[in-house]
Amino acid sequence: MELRLTHRVSPQAEDPKGPERAVSRRRTKPRRLASLVGSALVSLAVACSRGQAYHGHGTVEDVQSETKQIVIAHDDIEGLMPAMTMNFDVADAKLLDTLQSGDVIDFDVAFTGKAYVVTKATVVERGAPTSGGAKLSNVAPADDPAPPFRLTDQDGNAIGLADWHGKVVLLDFIWTRCPGPCPILTGIHAKVQQEMSPELRAKTHFASISLDPTRDTPAVLREYAQKRGADLGHWSFLTGAPADVDAVVKSYGVGSAKTPDGQIEHVVVTFLIDPNGQIRRRYLGLDGHDPKQIGRDLARLVATQ
Repeated sequence: MELRLTHRVSPQAEDPKGPERAVSRRRTKPRRLASLVGSALVSLAVACSRGQAYHGHGTVEDVQSETKQIVIAHDDIEGLMPAMTMNFDVADAKLLDTLQSGDVIDFDVAFTGKAYVVTKATVVERGAPTSGGAKLSNVAPADDPAPPFRLTDQDGNAIGLADWHGKVVLLDFIWTRCPGPCPILTGIHAKVQQEMSPELRAKTHFASISLDPTRDTPAVLREYAQKRGADLGHWSFLTGAPADVDAVVKSYGVGSAKTPDGQIEHVVVTFLIDPNGQIRRRYLGLDGHDPKQIGRDLARLVATQ
């Protein structure tokens, strides 16, 4: 099952302890508009025993029942995160049946420690579908050739996908100032790498492409990687000229390294690429992004070559 997470945050905020504020996203409509919708008010609740509950208000940007995902441009969620745009897992797909892009909603969300799960949503007002930013449907599909790239690694060396021909590649997109999803993703992949046998590790390569190339210099990426236990002998953290990085990000359908209003906006996704350069699987989001399953997928793909 593919699980998806997209977030849109400002690269300007300095607080390392919480998600950064998306300063220019479209503001949601006041709660007082609830009185205008009458019979359109829908309250959907499901039980969720994991994590602490928080309350939010925002506008639905995207809904995908098949993957149990909802993308919300939300205001500050007190005690959890500042205003931003991201997607959430839902505890039950039925929660999404009467929601659509453009809906202004009040919602409850539980943070499990690695995922954000919406457990309740009430429609405040029906709105026109939004155009959104990073589109989940644009993510490069499985079984397609992985788009080639050549960037600069944490040691200042030029390197790219072609250099790992004959190895299984685990590719993700991160940025070091990311307030939550990216460090969690890197930590999961570091655990995958640490649990691999030396023989399997020698036949694989991990790659993380920065979405903030202006700030993420090779030295910054090296420090980020070392703090999270990455084996840099088999893992490249990549940056480059902003235009070059943006082209790679767009070729994988992940979003944009920087939007016109200065935001970083992307889908959190990991690609499993076979030794011949074909995308064999995509892992989107964090909930269910299990290190042991990823390790098994890597081992299985290596064994078939």
